[in-house]
Amino acid sequence: MSVRRVMGIETEYGISVPGQPGANAMVTSSQVVNAYQAATAARARRARWDFEEENPLRDARGFDLTREAADSSQLTDEDLGLANVILTNGARLYVDHAHPEYSAPECTNPLAAVIWDKAGERVMAEAASRAGEMPGGAAIQLYKNNTDNKGASYGCHENYLMRRATPFADIVRHLTPFFVSRQVVCGAGRVGLGADGRGEGFQVSQRADFFEVEVGLETTLKRPIINTRDEPHADPEKYRRLHVIIGDANMSEISTYLKLGTTALVLAMIEDKFLDGDLAVEAPIAELRAISHDHECRHLVLLRDGRRMTAVQLQMEYLERARKYVEDRFGTGADDMTVDVLDRWESVLNRLAEDPMMLSRELDWVAKLELLEGYRRRDGIGWNHPRLQLVDLQYSDIRPDRGLYNRLIARGRMMRLTDDAAIARAMYEPPDDTRAYFRGRCLQKYADAVAAASWDSVIFDIPGRESLQRVPTLEPLRGTRAHVGSLLDRCSNAADLVSALTGRD
Repeated sequence: MSVRRVMGIETEYGISVPGQPGANAMVTSSQVVNAYQAATAARARRARWDFEEENPLRDARGFDLTREAADSSQLTDEDLGLANVILTNGARLYVDHAHPEYSAPECTNPLAAVIWDKAGERVMAEAASRAGEMPGGAAIQLYKNNTDNKGASYGCHENYLMRRATPFADIVRHLTPFFVSRQVVCGAGRVGLGADGRGEGFQVSQRADFFEVEVGLETTLKRPIINTRDEPHADPEKYRRLHVIIGDANMSEISTYLKLGTTALVLAMIEDKFLDGDLAVEAPIAELRAISHDHECRHLVLLRDGRRMTAVQLQMEYLERARKYVEDRFGTGADDMTVDVLDRWESVLNRLAEDPMMLSRELDWVAKLELLEGYRRRDGIGWNHPRLQLVDLQYSDIRPDRGLYNRLIARGRMMRLTDDAAIARAMYEPPDDTRAYFRGRCLQKYADAVAAASWDSVIFDIPGRESLQRVPTLEPLRGTRAHVGSLLDRCSNAADLVSALTGRD
């Protein structure tokens, strides 16, 4: 295996209405989603999200949580009547409680994941702008961050397709130290310590202070380092979907690319039983926070075998194993993206060990820290000054002309992996090498006939047929351009498509 596997990112965006601190976040989020749907598909039938196959209470440890025992935030299989749109690029744009959320389409590699994640920022910026232009509408601002610094946190979740046969205990054992330490590569940076941000200082990760347990099913309460939700959105006999809730929402393309690429490599090693258990951390929750609170990357993590090493050194241990794994499996024949992830990972870790500030053009937390230190030196202010929290927030403002990250990009001060043209295409076009291609093309071509859709099905309403026609898409690597592109090209309507797929007129 390599960095290539089915993966995706789902991001809840922070939302505010300037001048209206009491604005209802759920209502405002619905306005954002509905405004985008109205602007992009005004004449098309609005396909609903199909909740039938979802089961958010199934636990990978072998049991189902009862609905009575579950927190309401876990019941994501209920249609609450909130805004919910399926986009022609295969993504889902909807309201997740008090936030608008963009769930990117399935991709097969970290670079594609970066592109469709960045497309989500553009979709959200356009949606907020259009919502503000509606009659009686107020200006709405969206932020790709993870906390309001008042005690609330919202997530940026990663999803990775894995072999069902891989023991979940192995996933927990080997991923926990990796997740505890990887924030030095993909943290978004944050002003303030503690869940409410009242502690004075700067930290590497926005999410670290909100995690309380090592393993669990929750995503909003008692957040776990390893989430056990067992909802594969694919053939459950063959696959599991690893639902990762511990990552920050990244603006930097490099951070996102390495976040997904390095995790994909570690998962490949776990599946192939290449790792041993000698990197276990003695107190994962405490170390997660301690690493985040040390932006000089000098904190020594205590391992269960008594050794101590920095988070950077712990990441280097994973890097060395990943290099050996790729060499053993591929020799000199590894694909270019896998080689690139390994090389970038090594380069980043070496510079973090020498001086983290060398990475101010690549990593979010370092870029943000450099901006903040500039203000502190210029104005002689401490970490508790409210202006610094404003700078922190403005870094993640997704408006192209106002967000500080986007202004750094415009000035050539952040490295990129993609370009504006590719991102613009990804706002409307799906990836062509996963089932998202079938979903997106059906919404483009047969919008009036698509009654509903989900990750693992598209449901058509065909005139003359007594019942709705469900086309299952349980194999994430089928429904691609190679599989169905010519079929979709030659079927002028949904009835012809369904007949071709089912063999029935």
